[in-house]
Amino acid sequence: MSDTFLPGSGFDTYESQDKVLVQMDGSRECAVAVRILQQQGFAVMGAVVRLCTDDPVVDAAKEAAKFGEVNIVASSKDKNFTYIPDVNAINYDKDASYIHICQNNTIFGTQYVEVPQVEGVPLVADMSSMILSKPVDVTKYGCIYFGVQKNVAPAGVAIAIVRDDLLGHAADNVPTMMNYTTLLAKDSMYNTPPCWCIYMTGLVLKYLENDIGGLANMQKINEAKAKVLYDYLDGQDFFTNPVEHRYRSTMNVTFTSPDPDLDKKFCAEAADAGFVNLKGHRLVGGMRASIYNAMPAEGIDKLVDFMEKFRKENA
Repeated sequence: MSDTFLPGSGFDTYESQDKVLVQMDGSRECAVAVRILQQQGFAVMGAVVRLCTDDPVVDAAKEAAKFGEVNIVASSKDKNFTYIPDVNAINYDKDASYIHICQNNTIFGTQYVEVPQVEGVPLVADMSSMILSKPVDVTKYGCIYFGVQKNVAPAGVAIAIVRDDLLGHAADNVPTMMNYTTLLAKDSMYNTPPCWCIYMTGLVLKYLENDIGGLANMQKINEAKAKVLYDYLDGQDFFTNPVEHRYRSTMNVTFTSPDPDLDKKFCAEAADAGFVNLKGHRLVGGMRASIYNAMPAEGIDKLVDFMEKFRKENA
Protein backbone atom coordinates (compact mmCIF):
# COMPACT_ATOMS: atom_id res chain seq x y z
CA MET A 1 0.00 0.00 0.00
CA SER A 2 1.37 3.44 -0.85
CA ASP A 3 2.06 6.09 1.74
CA THR A 4 -0.31 8.44 -0.09
CA PHE A 5 -3.35 6.43 1.00
CA LEU A 6 -3.46 7.85 4.53
CA PRO A 7 -2.09 11.38 4.08
CA GLY A 8 -1.61 13.18 7.35
CA SER A 9 -2.99 10.33 9.43
CA GLY A 10 0.34 9.58 11.04
CA PHE A 11 0.44 6.05 9.59
CA ASP A 12 2.04 5.44 6.21
CA THR A 13 0.83 1.85 5.84
CA TYR A 14 -1.78 -0.55 7.17
CA GLU A 15 1.05 -2.30 9.00
CA SER A 16 1.63 0.80 11.11
CA GLN A 17 -2.02 0.85 12.18
CA ASP A 18 -1.98 -2.90 12.78
CA LYS A 19 0.93 -2.57 15.19
CA VAL A 20 -1.10 -0.22 17.38
CA LEU A 21 -4.21 -2.42 17.27
CA VAL A 22 -2.47 -5.63 18.35
CA GLN A 23 -0.90 -3.82 21.30
CA MET A 24 -4.36 -3.32 22.80
CA ASP A 25 -3.31 -5.11 26.00
CA GLY A 26 -0.76 -2.38 26.66
CA SER A 27 2.27 -4.50 25.77
CA ARG A 28 4.71 -3.81 22.99
CA GLU A 29 4.44 -7.29 21.51
CA CYS A 30 1.61 -9.67 20.61
CA ALA A 31 2.06 -13.23 21.87
CA VAL A 32 -0.09 -14.77 19.13
CA ALA A 33 0.10 -14.49 15.35
CA VAL A 34 -2.81 -12.38 14.12
CA ARG A 35 -3.82 -10.63 10.89
CA ILE A 36 -5.83 -7.45 10.67
CA LEU A 37 -8.18 -6.56 7.85
CA GLN A 38 -10.58 -3.74 7.07
CA GLN A 39 -13.77 -3.92 5.01
CA GLN A 40 -17.37 -2.73 4.79
CA GLY A 41 -19.06 -5.76 6.41
CA PHE A 42 -18.40 -9.18 7.88
CA ALA A 43 -19.74 -12.73 7.76
CA VAL A 44 -18.87 -14.97 10.72
CA MET A 45 -20.30 -18.45 10.26
CA GLY A 46 -20.05 -22.12 11.23
CA ALA A 47 -21.25 -24.28 14.11
CA VAL A 48 -21.41 -21.67 16.83
CA VAL A 49 -22.13 -21.32 20.53
CA ARG A 50 -23.60 -17.95 21.52
CA LEU A 51 -24.20 -16.28 24.85
CA CYS A 52 -27.44 -14.31 24.71
CA THR A 53 -27.23 -10.94 26.47
CA ASP A 54 -29.94 -9.08 24.54
CA ASP A 55 -32.73 -9.62 22.03
CA PRO A 56 -30.62 -8.66 18.98
CA VAL A 57 -28.39 -11.65 19.76
CA VAL A 58 -31.43 -13.85 19.13
CA ASP A 59 -31.93 -12.11 15.79
CA ALA A 60 -28.26 -12.59 14.93
CA ALA A 61 -28.51 -16.27 15.84
CA LYS A 62 -31.40 -16.67 13.39
CA GLU A 63 -29.26 -15.20 10.63
CA ALA A 64 -26.26 -17.35 11.55
CA ALA A 65 -28.47 -20.45 11.46
CA LYS A 66 -28.77 -19.98 7.70
CA PHE A 67 -25.12 -21.01 7.44
CA GLY A 68 -24.58 -23.43 10.32
CA GLU A 69 -25.82 -24.84 13.61
CA VAL A 70 -26.33 -22.30 16.39
CA ASN A 71 -26.66 -23.13 20.07
CA ILE A 72 -27.50 -20.41 22.62
CA VAL A 73 -25.92 -21.85 25.78
CA ALA A 74 -26.73 -19.06 28.24
CA SER A 75 -29.06 -16.09 28.51
CA SER A 76 -29.79 -13.27 30.93
CA LYS A 77 -33.31 -12.76 29.60
CA ASP A 78 -34.77 -13.97 32.91
CA LYS A 79 -33.78 -10.61 34.43
CA ASN A 80 -34.32 -8.53 31.31
CA PHE A 81 -30.63 -8.72 30.35
CA THR A 82 -29.44 -6.77 33.40
CA TYR A 83 -26.47 -9.06 34.03
CA ILE A 84 -23.99 -11.25 32.18
CA PRO A 85 -24.22 -15.05 32.65
CA ASP A 86 -21.37 -16.65 34.58
CA VAL A 87 -19.07 -17.72 31.76
CA ASN A 88 -17.38 -20.30 33.99
CA ALA A 89 -20.62 -22.14 34.80
CA ILE A 90 -21.70 -22.90 31.24
CA ASN A 91 -21.64 -26.32 29.61
CA TYR A 92 -19.95 -25.49 26.30
CA ASP A 93 -19.98 -27.78 23.27
CA LYS A 94 -16.33 -28.77 22.81
CA ASP A 95 -17.05 -29.54 19.15
CA ALA A 96 -18.29 -26.03 18.36
CA SER A 97 -16.49 -24.06 15.67
CA TYR A 98 -16.34 -21.05 17.96
CA ILE A 99 -18.00 -19.22 20.86
CA HIS A 100 -19.50 -15.82 20.06
CA ILE A 101 -20.14 -12.92 22.43
CA CYS A 102 -21.00 -9.24 22.14
CA GLN A 103 -18.61 -7.85 24.72
CA ASN A 104 -20.50 -4.64 25.51
CA ASN A 105 -24.27 -4.31 25.29
CA THR A 106 -25.28 -0.83 24.21
CA ILE A 107 -29.01 -1.44 24.61
CA PHE A 108 -29.14 -2.70 28.19
CA GLY A 109 -25.86 -1.18 29.39
CA THR A 110 -23.92 -4.29 30.37
CA GLN A 111 -20.39 -5.51 29.73
CA TYR A 112 -18.42 -8.73 30.21
CA VAL A 113 -16.05 -8.82 33.16
CA GLU A 114 -14.68 -12.24 32.23
CA VAL A 115 -14.79 -13.90 28.81
CA PRO A 116 -15.27 -17.59 27.95
CA GLN A 117 -12.08 -19.62 27.62
CA VAL A 118 -12.62 -23.16 26.29
CA GLU A 119 -9.64 -25.18 25.15
CA GLY A 120 -9.80 -25.87 21.44
CA VAL A 121 -12.79 -23.57 20.81
CA PRO A 122 -11.92 -20.06 19.58
CA LEU A 123 -13.65 -17.06 21.09
CA VAL A 124 -15.14 -14.56 18.62
CA ALA A 125 -16.14 -11.18 20.01
CA ASP A 126 -18.03 -8.23 18.62
CA MET A 127 -16.30 -5.25 20.28
CA SER A 128 -17.95 -2.51 18.24
CA SER A 129 -19.10 -0.49 21.24
CA MET A 130 -16.07 -0.86 23.52
CA ILE A 131 -13.03 -1.23 21.27
CA LEU A 132 -10.11 1.03 22.24
CA SER A 133 -11.84 2.03 25.48
CA LYS A 134 -9.43 -0.08 27.54
CA PRO A 135 -6.62 -2.63 27.10
CA VAL A 136 -7.68 -6.01 25.70
CA ASP A 137 -5.66 -9.24 25.80
CA VAL A 138 -5.97 -10.30 22.17
CA THR A 139 -4.45 -13.71 22.94
CA LYS A 140 -7.78 -14.77 24.52
CA TYR A 141 -9.61 -14.44 21.21
CA GLY A 142 -9.68 -16.22 17.89
CA CYS A 143 -11.28 -13.22 16.24
CA ILE A 144 -12.13 -9.71 17.36
CA TYR A 145 -14.27 -7.64 15.01
CA PHE A 146 -15.83 -4.24 15.30
CA GLY A 147 -17.53 -1.46 13.44
CA VAL A 148 -15.55 1.74 13.85
CA GLN A 149 -18.51 4.04 14.46
CA LYS A 150 -18.35 4.19 18.26
CA ASN A 151 -14.75 4.81 19.31
CA VAL A 152 -12.65 4.81 16.17
CA ALA A 153 -13.95 6.67 13.11
CA PRO A 154 -17.08 7.67 11.15
CA ALA A 155 -19.36 4.77 10.24
CA GLY A 156 -18.51 2.86 7.08
CA VAL A 157 -15.76 0.36 7.82
CA ALA A 158 -15.31 -2.70 10.03
CA ILE A 159 -12.02 -4.13 11.29
CA ALA A 160 -11.19 -7.71 12.26
CA ILE A 161 -8.23 -9.05 14.19
CA VAL A 162 -8.00 -12.73 13.27
CA ARG A 163 -5.70 -15.45 14.57
CA ASP A 164 -3.54 -16.80 11.76
CA ASP A 165 -4.45 -20.45 12.23
CA LEU A 166 -8.16 -19.70 11.76
CA LEU A 167 -7.71 -18.34 8.26
CA GLY A 168 -8.26 -20.39 5.11
CA HIS A 169 -11.14 -22.50 6.40
CA ALA A 170 -14.13 -20.63 4.96
CA ALA A 171 -17.11 -22.71 3.85
CA ASP A 172 -17.89 -22.91 0.15
CA ASN A 173 -21.05 -20.85 0.61
CA VAL A 174 -19.21 -17.84 2.06
CA PRO A 175 -19.25 -15.02 -0.52
CA THR A 176 -15.83 -14.22 -1.94
CA MET A 177 -15.72 -10.70 -0.60
CA MET A 178 -16.75 -11.92 2.87
CA ASN A 179 -13.84 -14.36 3.00
CA TYR A 180 -11.07 -12.99 5.20
CA THR A 181 -8.32 -14.53 3.08
CA THR A 182 -9.65 -12.68 0.04
CA LEU A 183 -9.31 -9.38 1.82
CA LEU A 184 -5.89 -10.15 3.24
CA ALA A 185 -4.57 -11.18 -0.16
CA LYS A 186 -5.61 -7.77 -1.48
CA ASP A 187 -4.34 -5.76 1.52
CA SER A 188 -7.95 -4.98 2.50
CA MET A 189 -8.55 -3.48 -0.94
CA TYR A 190 -10.49 -6.23 -2.74
CA ASN A 191 -13.03 -3.56 -3.60
CA THR A 192 -12.81 0.21 -3.27
CA PRO A 193 -12.01 0.83 0.40
CA PRO A 194 -13.76 3.53 2.46
CA CYS A 195 -10.78 5.86 2.36
CA TRP A 196 -12.13 8.57 4.64
CA CYS A 197 -12.95 6.11 7.44
CA ILE A 198 -9.52 4.51 7.20
CA TYR A 199 -7.86 7.92 7.23
CA MET A 200 -9.79 8.89 10.36
CA THR A 201 -8.92 5.56 11.97
CA GLY A 202 -5.26 6.44 11.53
CA LEU A 203 -5.73 9.82 13.18
CA VAL A 204 -7.57 8.33 16.15
CA LEU A 205 -4.99 5.58 16.68
CA LYS A 206 -2.22 8.16 16.61
CA TYR A 207 -4.14 10.30 19.11
CA LEU A 208 -4.70 7.39 21.48
CA GLU A 209 -1.06 6.33 21.35
CA ASN A 210 0.65 9.70 21.44
CA ASP A 211 -1.76 12.15 23.09
CA ILE A 212 -3.64 9.92 25.52
CA GLY A 213 -0.61 7.73 26.21
CA GLY A 214 -2.19 4.37 25.44
CA LEU A 215 -5.30 2.40 26.33
CA ALA A 216 -4.47 2.05 30.03
CA ASN A 217 -4.79 5.82 30.31
CA MET A 218 -7.94 5.79 28.17
CA GLN A 219 -9.43 3.23 30.56
CA LYS A 220 -8.73 5.47 33.56
CA ILE A 221 -10.43 8.39 31.84
CA ASN A 222 -13.46 6.31 30.88
CA GLU A 223 -13.86 4.70 34.30
CA ALA A 224 -13.65 8.09 35.98
CA LYS A 225 -16.38 9.46 33.70
CA ALA A 226 -18.65 6.48 34.29
CA LYS A 227 -18.09 6.65 38.06
CA VAL A 228 -19.41 10.19 38.20
CA LEU A 229 -22.67 9.17 36.54
CA TYR A 230 -23.13 5.87 38.38
CA ASP A 231 -22.33 7.49 41.74
CA TYR A 232 -25.03 10.04 41.10
CA LEU A 233 -27.56 7.37 40.12
CA ASP A 234 -26.77 5.38 43.27
CA GLY A 235 -26.94 8.45 45.52
CA GLN A 236 -30.60 9.35 44.98
CA ASP A 237 -33.85 7.44 44.46
CA PHE A 238 -35.52 9.30 41.58
CA PHE A 239 -33.48 7.89 38.72
CA THR A 240 -32.57 4.20 38.76
CA ASN A 241 -30.13 1.95 36.90
CA PRO A 242 -31.22 -1.71 36.86
CA VAL A 243 -27.89 -3.34 35.92
CA GLU A 244 -26.04 -5.47 38.46
CA HIS A 245 -23.09 -3.35 39.57
CA ARG A 246 -20.46 -5.88 38.51
CA TYR A 247 -21.67 -5.82 34.90
CA ARG A 248 -22.34 -2.12 34.42
CA SER A 249 -21.12 -0.83 31.08
CA THR A 250 -18.49 1.90 31.05
CA MET A 251 -19.69 3.04 27.64
CA ASN A 252 -23.49 2.98 27.90
CA VAL A 253 -25.32 4.01 31.08
CA THR A 254 -29.05 3.26 31.16
CA PHE A 255 -31.50 4.78 33.63
CA THR A 256 -35.18 5.52 34.14
CA SER A 257 -37.28 8.01 36.08
CA PRO A 258 -40.32 6.96 38.17
CA ASP A 259 -42.63 6.59 35.13
CA PRO A 260 -42.59 6.63 31.30
CA ASP A 261 -44.24 10.05 31.08
CA LEU A 262 -41.44 11.57 33.13
CA ASP A 263 -38.94 9.77 30.91
CA LYS A 264 -40.44 11.54 27.88
CA LYS A 265 -40.43 14.85 29.70
CA PHE A 266 -36.81 14.36 30.71
CA CYS A 267 -35.70 13.61 27.15
CA ALA A 268 -37.58 16.63 25.78
CA GLU A 269 -36.21 19.04 28.36
CA ALA A 270 -32.75 17.54 28.03
CA ALA A 271 -32.82 18.15 24.28
CA ASP A 272 -33.87 21.76 24.85
CA ALA A 273 -30.90 22.10 27.21
CA GLY A 274 -28.51 20.70 24.62
CA PHE A 275 -28.36 17.06 25.72
CA VAL A 276 -29.33 15.10 22.62
CA ASN A 277 -29.87 11.39 21.90
CA LEU A 278 -30.59 10.45 25.52
CA LYS A 279 -33.72 8.47 24.70
CA GLY A 280 -33.29 4.79 25.57
CA HIS A 281 -33.49 2.03 23.00
CA ARG A 282 -37.03 1.01 22.04
CA LEU A 283 -36.53 -2.41 23.67
CA VAL A 284 -35.79 -0.83 27.04
CA GLY A 285 -37.26 2.65 27.15
CA GLY A 286 -36.05 5.21 29.67
CA MET A 287 -32.78 6.94 28.98
CA ARG A 288 -29.31 5.98 27.86
CA ALA A 289 -26.14 8.05 28.06
CA SER A 290 -23.55 6.78 25.61
CA ILE A 291 -20.25 8.08 26.95
CA TYR A 292 -17.72 6.82 24.45
CA ASN A 293 -14.07 7.87 24.31
CA ALA A 294 -14.88 11.18 22.63
CA MET A 295 -17.22 12.33 25.41
CA PRO A 296 -15.32 14.76 27.65
CA ALA A 297 -15.59 14.58 31.43
CA GLU A 298 -17.21 18.01 31.42
CA GLY A 299 -20.15 16.54 29.48
CA ILE A 300 -20.82 14.05 32.26
CA ASP A 301 -20.65 16.74 34.92
CA LYS A 302 -23.14 18.91 33.07
CA LEU A 303 -25.47 15.96 32.50
CA VAL A 304 -25.46 15.12 36.21
CA ASP A 305 -26.20 18.78 37.04
CA PHE A 306 -29.16 18.71 34.65
CA MET A 307 -30.42 15.41 36.08
CA GLU A 308 -30.32 16.81 39.59
CA LYS A 309 -32.18 19.95 38.51
CA PHE A 310 -34.83 17.81 36.82
CA ARG A 311 -35.11 15.60 39.90
CA LYS A 312 -35.72 18.54 42.21
CA GLU A 313 -38.37 19.98 39.91
CA ASN A 314 -40.24 16.69 39.40
CA ALA A 315 -39.77 14.57 42.53
